[in-house]
Amino acid sequence: MKSQPSQFESLKIWESFKDRLPWYFGVSTNHVPAKYLIAKCIPCNLDLSSASEEELWNENTLLTQAFLDIWEKVRMTEISSLPPKVERASLMDLSVELAKRMLAHCNFCRWNCKVDRSKGIRHGTCQLESTSKVGSYFHHRGEELTFRGTSGSGTIFFTSCNMRCSFCQNGDISTDKDNGIPVTPSALALMAWQLRMEGCHNVNWVGGEPTIHLHTIVEAINLLDSFSNPDPRQLEYIQSVKSDGSYFDSWRINSEHAFYQGQFNCPQLWNSNFFMSQEAMNVLRNIMDVWLPDFKFGPGKCALDISRTPWYWETVTSNIKLVHEWGENMVIRHLIMPNHIECCTKPVLEWIAKNMPEVPVNIMDQYHPDNLCNPESSKYRERYNDISRTCTLEEIARSYKYAKELGLNFEPLSYEKSIYGLKV
Repeated sequence: MKSQPSQFESLKIWESFKDRLPWYFGVSTNHVPAKYLIAKCIPCNLDLSSASEEELWNENTLLTQAFLDIWEKVRMTEISSLPPKVERASLMDLSVELAKRMLAHCNFCRWNCKVDRSKGIRHGTCQLESTSKVGSYFHHRGEELTFRGTSGSGTIFFTSCNMRCSFCQNGDISTDKDNGIPVTPSALALMAWQLRMEGCHNVNWVGGEPTIHLHTIVEAINLLDSFSNPDPRQLEYIQSVKSDGSYFDSWRINSEHAFYQGQFNCPQLWNSNFFMSQEAMNVLRNIMDVWLPDFKFGPGKCALDISRTPWYWETVTSNIKLVHEWGENMVIRHLIMPNHIECCTKPVLEWIAKNMPEVPVNIMDQYHPDNLCNPESSKYRERYNDISRTCTLEEIARSYKYAKELGLNFEPLSYEKSIYGLKV
């Protein structure tokens, strides 16, 4: 007997987006396994502890092809169940080892600091050593409808960032590396596990910026299926930063939403500024089920002037194009900023229209001056005067009009409250 669709599956937005985000939709509704479950089925033939980093990368290239072969068969429904998990090292274990090796000469992001963050002595541009901190985690009700659904997006906010956006609306965590609580990979995995067991449709890695916590995140994902009865002390510890408290009376009442053929199944969402290295992208390829790049600035000097970030345009466009070439599920975000329509919004939208016009785009109109741009704040800097106000209705309307002229797929996400009569 065919089961009835869930409230999430029945959302009207899937009429427009089921064919745009088919993999993510399938994992969220447990019709297909999350990528990390596939990666755990692929054996690694190396001794991970003794192999050189070059050998690890060569093995990753080989195993990625094996992963893609199985992933394609799952997507095409050529196989109805996964192979058993391997007893020895797997592709997932290899990903963990690669992230650890990268940390010792940190090349997680485009800054390519090459700082050994593993020893806790020197910090990279992100101001971090090896310890990851989480400022909060909760059922996020403000993400796109495809991600927040009916029970929220399981969002985990990390501290610190590898960019310096003067207007950052998460400035409390992005500019304060000491915000939040230190988390081990096990504690982080428990956060993700709890959110999914409570009914969240995904785990949403965000910040700050998640890229600079790659080593902790990848190891946490490898541990996701290890919980059955979590340690009460560890659960009490992490809940000190769970900003929605115990969302449900008990996670057990929603546990049926978290399994694929008896295995814990949790979609992985990479919510990032996309200022990442190629190596980080290659590690994440076999793990992330859906990508949410934040495409902020045009090709001029804006990224440098208001975010102190060089190489922005070439880095972000290269990474977004790579995800598209891989055939991944993706939603692109762009925030409209005052006085930056011609220099940022239009070039960003033009690039998307030229390179991937079918990809869903959320053109966001909620900019407000924050951090160093807020005239009411003691941190305010006069140099950011041009973005020290909200956008005018004319700027927002002009941006939407241009997107429509370009034929972009933006209206279901950008207009969702008016289209679906929703309140956030």
